[in-house]
Amino acid sequence: MTNPTAEDLSVIAEQVWSSYLDLDGASPLIPMPTEKHVADVTASVSVTGAWRGHVLVSCSDAAARNVAAALLGIPFDDVAEEDVADALGELANIIGGNVKSLLPEPCALSLPHVHVEGASGRYPAVTEVCHLDGTWMDESVTVTVLESTTDLAGAPA
Repeated sequence: MTNPTAEDLSVIAEQVWSSYLDLDGASPLIPMPTEKHVADVTASVSVTGAWRGHVLVSCSDAAARNVAAALLGIPFDDVAEEDVADALGELANIIGGNVKSLLPEPCALSLPHVHVEGASGRYPAVTEVCHLDGTWMDESVTVTVLESTTDLAGAPA
């Protein structure tokens, strides 16, 4: 089975940012290693079927609020906590759908889950397939693809 690559993830993120978040062309996602990854908020979608794993979007609280402001078309100062959850969940869903299109069929995408204070330890029995570290509006953003290492019953895949 072919897994998505870091290059695939970079292309997907660039397309999603330019289509949904960088409407004025002034604030693209800049792929670059970050000195300190900040994961105040993480949104994820799970992929099941012929390929199983997760797509995560992690970022600082400020980046999550900027995502909500951009996606919902509201001022940054008016962004509420539920707006952050909705917008970051939708961002994970959009990116996850694009990743899913690269995977063998049949595959299904779960509804998004949003977690405050990161997601470390939340995904046991996985290996990282690829990730993209970047900055957007001077804030940390990471997109990660994890593949399950066990089957649905918990046996090694």
